[in-house]
Amino acid sequence: MSEQTACETCVNFVYDDEYEYYVCDLNLDEDDMVRFLTGNTRGCPYYQLYDEYKVVRHQM
Repeated sequence: MSEQTACETCVNFVYDDEYEYYVCDLNLDEDDMVRFLTGNTRGCPYYQLYDEYKVVRHQM
């Protein structure tokens, strides 16, 4: 089983039908893009946990 990267659990990591793979949906500046492409996403300032049950918990 492979390790899960931070991007895989981020709400901004979406599937692009045109390219047929997952991409970061943010407009990154040059420094952030280099970090993303080199795999250094550990300290991504734009990371937001994808939590599909967040709304449900809020309604309870």
